[in-house]
Amino acid sequence: MILLAFLLQSVAPPPAAPGEEQRFDECVALVASDPAKGVQIANDWRIAGGGVPARHCLALAYAAQQRWAPAAVAFEQAARDSEVARDGRAANLWVQAANARLAAGEAQPARAAIDTALAHGTLTGERLGEAHLDRARASVALGDNAGARTDLDKALELVPADPLAWLLSATLARRVNDLPRAQKDIAEAQKRSPDDASVALEAGNIAMLSGSPEAARIAWEAAIKNQSESAAAKSAAAAIKALDADPGTPAAEPVPAPAPKP
Repeated sequence: MILLAFLLQSVAPPPAAPGEEQRFDECVALVASDPAKGVQIANDWRIAGGGVPARHCLALAYAAQQRWAPAAVAFEQAARDSEVARDGRAANLWVQAANARLAAGEAQPARAAIDTALAHGTLTGERLGEAHLDRARASVALGDNAGARTDLDKALELVPADPLAWLLSATLARRVNDLPRAQKDIAEAQKRSPDDASVALEAGNIAMLSGSPEAARIAWEAAIKNQSESAAAKSAAAAIKALDADPGTPAAEPVPAPAPKP
């Protein structure tokens, strides 16, 4: 649902044609309440010549059902149609396509979609920062730590209030054994999102690798307390169990990060 919330709030400005804006808004509202019906309505609209807004709503409907592959295809089709129409929405649609590809575990096409979005040169401010954050996530999945670091540093410049950017930066620093950077960045994430289980899990991981198993335990216990049913909390519980069995246990890998919030 985090990704759906991001996609719904990242909707590009609807077309200016009379009636189109209202129809698009109605379609998006339907997606939020009844995704299956949203797919049907959006498809009917697309077949009737709905163009970019119809494909966009269809993509959102697929995303609401967590059908990431068809959602990505629909976003990409909408983006290409937007490029032809030159309506100024293509970059945003490519970013949304990338998020769907990331959710589907398809890092290479996700990074390609972000490259295309950035090439348009129309993203600015927060949206530009989130695009760099998305590309960093794809790069990590592809094993390109250097590329990920470049994008994360850019994201931190543009969206310094986003705890996810600090969390991912800390995680990457830990993975490349830059513990001073990891400690600094996870502290920034904790300031911005003190109750987030994923942040607490990573804080424990970093503490463990820094030679502070008791601090790691405290952080992992906080992850469980804060969001007991989350995947991060379950990873933290497993880490505590492993720590009790073997005090020299390595840090637990964090759960995959959600798509960035707008």
